[in-house]
Amino acid sequence: MSKHKFVIEFELRASPKVLFPYVSSASGLQQWFAEKVTLKDSSTFDFVWDGESHIAKLSQLRLNKSAKFDFVPSNPDDRDHNYLEFKMDVSDLTGSTYLKIIDYSANSDEEELTELWEDLIFKLKEIVGN
Repeated sequence: MSKHKFVIEFELRASPKVLFPYVSSASGLQQWFAEKVTLKDSSTFDFVWDGESHIAKLSQLRLNKSAKFDFVPSNPDDRDHNYLEFKMDVSDLTGSTYLKIIDYSANSDEEELTELWEDLIFKLKEIVGN
């Protein structure tokens, strides 16, 4: 199955320091991103969507900058695994924080992915007071 790299960026009026826990911690991600998120160990997360569990390793973490989750494939021979990356950058001009999302998965429907992420970020903006 081929994979698709979907990249989208959103402007948020919250500092990276405020946003970072929402993209890097189980409790923060559970508030807007998944039905349930639990920490299995210091770097293994269990994301639940539609009652289905998806295990991911926190493979990269840069304080107030980025977080990357590599999803553990169901087939151990699958080298091309899904991943999700959140990157934050502050505009020197406006002071706004830009959240870039890189969603690498089998879903290649750009319209569906755009709508999905817009809905998720709308929830995140409500939480952080945007």
